[in-house]
Amino acid sequence: MMSEVADPFERVKAVVLSCHEGATCQEKVDFYNSWAMTYEEDVAVLEYRAPRFAADTITSHFSGDREAAVVLDVACGTGLVAKVLKNHGFRQFVGIDACEPMLEMARKKNLYQDLKLTVLGDQPLPFQQETFDVVVMVGALSIGHVPHVIIRELCKTTKRGGYVCMTTRANQDNLEYKAGLEQEIKKMEDEGLWTSVAVTLIEQWERAVSEDEEGYIPGVVYLCQKL
Repeated sequence: MMSEVADPFERVKAVVLSCHEGATCQEKVDFYNSWAMTYEEDVAVLEYRAPRFAADTITSHFSGDREAAVVLDVACGTGLVAKVLKNHGFRQFVGIDACEPMLEMARKKNLYQDLKLTVLGDQPLPFQQETFDVVVMVGALSIGHVPHVIIRELCKTTKRGGYVCMTTRANQDNLEYKAGLEQEIKKMEDEGLWTSVAVTLIEQWERAVSEDEEGYIPGVVYLCQKL
């Protein structure tokens, strides 16, 4: 007999849509706690390319010593971003995430010098100001996840001249959040905190899961340099 959900994409689609049902921060954390074991397999089914797009953007602009650079991977999950950045020559990673099972998966990759359990938005990032050469946040900047004002914390922990790389989805459901994020990025630029280096729209970000969308949804990579 065939399983009730024979198509892997339909199974993953149901998992992702169930995440949208949780409204509170703890419900989101509980969802990712339960998803950790199959997360990488499932995002591969979604053809989720954000880690690669972010890593490519960083490496195309970073001109310093990659092996010496210290990277803060915010909402690091299982370590997909650090894995790609290592392939580009980066070697030193610190990761934070709100999900302990995700962090446990990341530990097994032996990529990070330090991993911390941190709930974003509830408290300041647990680092001194101007600590990191690169700060990257992939995936968590979207509606129902982390408030976009968290990017001020990302900037604070970045060294002067260092880079902050952020991503968000650009599909219909996330347009209001995306507009707020871009407004905050521009406001911080006007305040002289950083300068926008690159904004890259990717048409095929990942496979669409919403009932009113087909094919792929778009996404955006933002890269800013701290002044």
